[in-house]
Amino acid sequence: MTFRSLYHTEVINDAGLNGHARVTLGGDLDVLTSSPLQDDPGTNPEQLLGLALATCLNATIEAEEGRRGLEHAAEVKVGVDMGKDTEGYQFFLDCQVRIPQVAEAEAQEILAKCERRCPVSKIVGSSQNVRVHLVKQFAF
Repeated sequence: MTFRSLYHTEVINDAGLNGHARVTLGGDLDVLTSSPLQDDPGTNPEQLLGLALATCLNATIEAEEGRRGLEHAAEVKVGVDMGKDTEGYQFFLDCQVRIPQVAEAEAQEILAKCERRCPVSKIVGSSQNVRVHLVKQFAF
């Protein structure tokens, strides 16, 4: 598959779980990283994955709302759990989406379209560990 890059960034983590991860090209983000199982300050892969899905999916919904002449009112909340399996660990994502300014049928249509368009959703959406669904109220 060939593609034309519209944006390129590079990131590095050279310290493992306890240290820093940073953008080396395309920005100046530098985050302290730590284990989610410890009380040390910093972020972790679970949080970064949840933020990536919530931000990308909501941005995609925002674009679709705009195409439909709607004000942006959608909210995306992602719960991420880490569990142990026989090979190590795995993540479970519960992605809850609110699109309150339209009827449920239109909200479902918007969400389905945006799941197919969102780059992060395209990556994680085929996993049986990821659930993306429309809600009237967030459950967590």
